[in-house]
Amino acid sequence: MAIVKPFKAIRPAKDKVAFVASRSYQEYSKKELQAALSFNPFSFLHIINLGYKFDKKVSGAERFKLVHNRYLEFLEDNILLKDADNSFYLYQIEKNDLKCCGLFCATSVKDYQNNIIKKHEATLQHREELFADYLKTVAFNAEPVLMTYADNRSIADIIEKEKQSEPDYLFTTTDKVTHSLWAISDKNTIHSLEKEFHKIDALYIADGHHRSASSNLLSENSKKNNPEHTGKEPYNYFMSYLIPESEIHIYEFNRMVKDLNGLTKEQFLIILDEFYSIENQGSTVYKATKKHHFSMYLDGEFYSLYLRKKVYQFTDVLSELDTQILFKTILEPILGIKNLRKDKRIQYGYGKHNIIKMKDEIDKGNFTIGFSLVPILQTLAW
Repeated sequence: MAIVKPFKAIRPAKDKVAFVASRSYQEYSKKELQAALSFNPFSFLHIINLGYKFDKKVSGAERFKLVHNRYLEFLEDNILLKDADNSFYLYQIEKNDLKCCGLFCATSVKDYQNNIIKKHEATLQHREELFADYLKTVAFNAEPVLMTYADNRSIADIIEKEKQSEPDYLFTTTDKVTHSLWAISDKNTIHSLEKEFHKIDALYIADGHHRSASSNLLSENSKKNNPEHTGKEPYNYFMSYLIPESEIHIYEFNRMVKDLNGLTKEQFLIILDEFYSIENQGSTVYKATKKHHFSMYLDGEFYSLYLRKKVYQFTDVLSELDTQILFKTILEPILGIKNLRKDKRIQYGYGKHNIIKMKDEIDKGNFTIGFSLVPILQTLAW
């Protein structure tokens, strides 16, 4: 049964929230990023983008420490404030006719270990270790794991009732997205939400496999180094954003590989033909459209790959996942990637426009080949 807990959030002062809010810095063009850093002293980008202040590139442990220092500055200047009470945080985003609403909460590392929190992606060990080190050093978590759960009428009723009150935050950002947030600190409501989620059999990670795996690693390391461990310490939980399945959309999660494992393009395509019907789609961006169908980008051209089902055998639920099919038919036998967690030749990408970013990375020569998979869930999006 799923464990969810309220927590004391550190969040922007109400009069500055619209200025603090930011997208992932990777989504900004260089000009946008420069403008935000130059003209908005309250932007969260100042905490995570340290090169601007020091006019140099910083990385590794030095960067992590500086991120922590900027975070402390935002607290000292009262740009960020810590809540006095444990709360759940109801957060809604709206853009045009799209709307979704979910709950920020603390989820249990034990649930992650016991597979109550379900995963569908392998993770890279070096990224797990890197992010665990990051979390330990910066001492805050600003990026929740996105999870979904089966629609639940009781939870929906509680959420709908809370939304009738005036939100703590209500603002619109320059990308025309309206944000609303309600802090739920009433103890009876908190208890009701905890009780209803405890009836739910599973939570499903939609985005954040590495973040959750890193939180698990940090928890295990912290536990080993704490002789007075009780299981109630904050490191036993990690921040998540839970959305009912009817309100979530998952974008494609792509893979890029640095080389063809010693094969020429022609040799690779001939071997690939054993498992797939291959069609050259030219240079125009081409996306996968259905299950067991992949888009491949190689040498300036997109290809559609249709699985030859008489060659590949479905033996269990895992074998039917597109991620597993790609691994068993291409990544492992042809490209020689045996360990998805440790092999540094492979990198993952995700997001609404990631297939374009994948193409750009390959065109620049940073990678040789890329694969785009159809999203696992397709309902609502932002």
